[in-house]
Amino acid sequence: MPLEPIRFLRTSAGVIVGGFVVISAVSSAAIGAFRYTTEEKRKKRGLACRACRGKGFFICKLCKGDATIKWSPLYDPVCINPCLCPTCDGHRVQRCLNCLGKAYC
Repeated sequence: MPLEPIRFLRTSAGVIVGGFVVISAVSSAAIGAFRYTTEEKRKKRGLACRACRGKGFFICKLCKGDATIKWSPLYDPVCINPCLCPTCDGHRVQRCLNCLGKAYC
């Protein structure tokens, strides 16, 4: 007889947790589908970005496509160290800040 309440609690907890998992999965799928359709509409009707000419990327403005910058911790440096560009992380291109890399506005 004492096993009856434990079994009831176990099954009811399983139903509740399962319901939360299903609701979470369905809502995530619905939100993803909504974002996809709105992004497709923007892409279809949007104009090409003028800043990057519709590419989404352009040559890094800090390192000018060199992938490294000259840096020294001193104001009047004795030696200058080449360091990896913090803007493009050495990839030599950076994402367009006008369209955020989407190539349309």
